[in-house]
Amino acid sequence: MTRPAVVLLSGGLDSATCLAIAADEGLAPHAMSFRYGQAHTAELDAARRVAAALGAVEHRVVDIDLAAFGGSSLLGDGEIPKGREEIGEGIPSTYVPARNTVFLSYALAWAEVLGANDIFIGVNALDYSGYPDCRPEFIAAFEAAANAGTRTGTEGDGYRIRAPLIDLTKAEIIRLGTGLGVDYAMTVTCYDATADGACGECDACMLRRRGFEEAGVPDPTAYRS
Repeated sequence: MTRPAVVLLSGGLDSATCLAIAADEGLAPHAMSFRYGQAHTAELDAARRVAAALGAVEHRVVDIDLAAFGGSSLLGDGEIPKGREEIGEGIPSTYVPARNTVFLSYALAWAEVLGANDIFIGVNALDYSGYPDCRPEFIAAFEAAANAGTRTGTEGDGYRIRAPLIDLTKAEIIRLGTGLGVDYAMTVTCYDATADGACGECDACMLRRRGFEEAGVPDPTAYRS
């Protein structure tokens, strides 16, 4: 039987690539997205498109309310930074407190029910925008906690928190995904997306634009500016 895997799927470029990697490895990917109180839902629409196009066995959208705590411009607290020159310097206002910890915990619960040992997350330490929960140290620590605090971790084969993009540049990720057949026109990476397209100025847009340029791959994104 094909082994199941859980893939955290935001609808963005990185998570779409992770889903393609899981499928390419012959795993049966179960995709998980979150409606967590973010200001726009364009990324969830993108996640549905990506899950269908890349062969997810199942796609679940889970409702949680991180907006109850706030603390992030993605949750409506303050302005989303635009046009930053030094991306990665300090932790930006778009950091959502404990978001990846919460997301991975939900993925872990589903993985234990599915009998999946692999959990994929599209974090990246080179192009990341200053988020502490995208670092290798965090991924290693969560994997250790998962294996220490679950039945599968203590009595079974244990868990692998898979972060296959963590050491890649955005250009390398785009080349990898393109080779796996990912249509990045389906994805939404922008922190301030609208029906008219991506803003073109937030950290996520700037990293995406730069990545396509450096990869030598045409950028299919519709930018507002």
